[in-house]
Amino acid sequence: MVLGEGNQSSVTTFILLGFSEYPHLQAPLFLLFLAIYTVTLVGNWFIIVVIRINPKLQTPMYFFLRHLSFLDFCYSNVFTPKLLETLVVEDRTISLSGCMAQFFFGCAFVITEMFMLAAMAYDRFVAVCNPLLYTVAMSHRLCALLVAGAYICGGLCSMTLMYSLLELSYCGPNIINHFGCEYSAILSLACSDPTFSQMTCLAISIFSEACSLLVILASYVFIVVTIIKMPSTGGLRKAFSTCASHLTAITIFHGTVLFLYCVPNSNSSWILVKVATVFFTVVIPMLNPLIYSLRNKDVKETVRSLINFRLHSRS
Repeated sequence: MVLGEGNQSSVTTFILLGFSEYPHLQAPLFLLFLAIYTVTLVGNWFIIVVIRINPKLQTPMYFFLRHLSFLDFCYSNVFTPKLLETLVVEDRTISLSGCMAQFFFGCAFVITEMFMLAAMAYDRFVAVCNPLLYTVAMSHRLCALLVAGAYICGGLCSMTLMYSLLELSYCGPNIINHFGCEYSAILSLACSDPTFSQMTCLAISIFSEACSLLVILASYVFIVVTIIKMPSTGGLRKAFSTCASHLTAITIFHGTVLFLYCVPNSNSSWILVKVATVFFTVVIPMLNPLIYSLRNKDVKETVRSLINFRLHSRS
């Protein structure tokens, strides 16, 4: 909807194109994304519950993992329901306030996850490089502060970016060539000077990505040096297994983020942006619980004991 005031007009609703240019793929994509969404919700909620009920998993590493699963659970609920809706209904509109709310929560959860992965890298650094003082160094107070700091940074950065977008005026056409309110898609509809918003986005992107990657890289440099110095292959194998899941998660997460930063801003690249964003918003939240549960002996043991308990209680 566009409201006119003299020669000025302002947009109050946007139309999400989604994947409407491929009508023959609407039903298969809906079923695929619905299956992934279901696995994501069940998987992340399952990780949260398993960590909560098992006394063996009350350690700093699992404390961070529980919050990572919570972030993935929330993030999957920001974009995926709207994506599923655009695949089955003709009315693909979203209000300006709804669009900004979707952008705020999506951006907040992504930036928070960046810092959460950095905190997890620091936790792995302490566990491998200083195992005897691990429980002392990674106190509950420090873990809580790191998690709180991640949420605060994510919220503040997202709020700043949303404010920069709200300062812009939007006029027709009100069509968003995307399945959600992603930053570049919203910015493409602005009819006022977007320089301030672009500079704000650049500063926040560099700050969040650089800070997160610096902590991760520094932590793993020290971890690699420590592993190289280990005399026994048993200790090396244990150190590697401790970090493997986290290293896989950060490679997928930051690899996709950096890929999206590098995609050129042109009409021909929009389909590439959509596919990469689908992977980032739909697939990655599903992968994290699989990565951490399939490679984690403690989680698998808890699952096995829960299944045995269920079977014995029924017999």
